[in-house]
Amino acid sequence: MKITLNNRIEHFDAENLTFEELLKLKNYTFRLLVTKLNGKLIRKEERDTTVISDGDIVMVIHLISGG
Repeated sequence: MKITLNNRIEHFDAENLTFEELLKLKNYTFRLLVTKLNGKLIRKEERDTTVISDGDIVMVIHLISGG
């Protein structure tokens, strides 16, 4: 499967992945993440059921706070 992840082409040896699977594969460990699939916001509680397929555009944005 080929997707665009954060404006980069990525290849995976799977027909599809859930958002949770993708986050684990890419080792995203930040607590505060914003996730989007084809421009649609994917809420944290939807990540384990939202399926990413070939050709999808995925954004994973780390939220960082500071002062």
